[in-house]
Amino acid sequence: MAESFASDTWNPAQYDKFQREREQPFFDLLALVRPVPGMRVIDLGCGTGRLTRLLHVRLQARETLGLDRSARMLASANDGHLPDGLRFETGTIESFAGPDRYDLVFSNAAFHWVDNHESLIGRLAEALVGGGQLAFQVPASHDEPTHRIAEELTTIQPYRTALAGWHRSQPVLRPDEYARIMYRAGFVEPRVQLTVYPHVLSGPESVVEWMKGSLLTEYERHLPPEVFSAFVAEYSRRLLERLGTDRPYFFPFKRILCWGLKDTP
Repeated sequence: MAESFASDTWNPAQYDKFQREREQPFFDLLALVRPVPGMRVIDLGCGTGRLTRLLHVRLQARETLGLDRSARMLASANDGHLPDGLRFETGTIESFAGPDRYDLVFSNAAFHWVDNHESLIGRLAEALVGGGQLAFQVPASHDEPTHRIAEELTTIQPYRTALAGWHRSQPVLRPDEYARIMYRAGFVEPRVQLTVYPHVLSGPESVVEWMKGSLLTEYERHLPPEVFSAFVAEYSRRLLERLGTDRPYFFPFKRILCWGLKDTP
């Protein structure tokens, strides 16, 4: 199977090239959370764990678990002294379960890798105690050239054959759909907002570097190394043609932020 080419393609150094730009949505999402003394928290898809530490400290949580599927991303998370109550584990969002256990389920830019968000949100609601909170943020630029060009390449050779019919799924929903799903899952007064983050990068080639640290990792998992190298080269050529030559380059990035309070039985 293509999955055997590379099971863990996340590169912390590549991802963190745009650390400042990637972090603002985390702080905006955290601002939606209502702190409660002695919270038990889980951060799903926590990446390098750097922001999970901030989450734990700012909420003064009793216990925080950072969960991520990538051992490479978590490699530095356990380096040095961890604050009391904070720990990290390797695991997937798809396999996560913790009925009636958490006061906050938090996720910053991870759910777009997971299919069937209606089922996911229902499962996360079950992991919360009564009065618990769900807060998550998902990128919503799937209809932009950065994402559409990558998918276009899956239909041409040699990538079509190498991918053997695989296509990256697109599970992200409209903001109003998230509000309805959260309400049906038992969240009172769900708050959902679409925010466009205005990033100013040095040039259009920086957009390619951005995607190498996120979107393109999924294609890398399904392609042999030599084919993936050609894929990235063709992706870069097509994307730069579409983006133009402006310097600095204005790169607006859409994200959906969701928060809900689970009804108390």
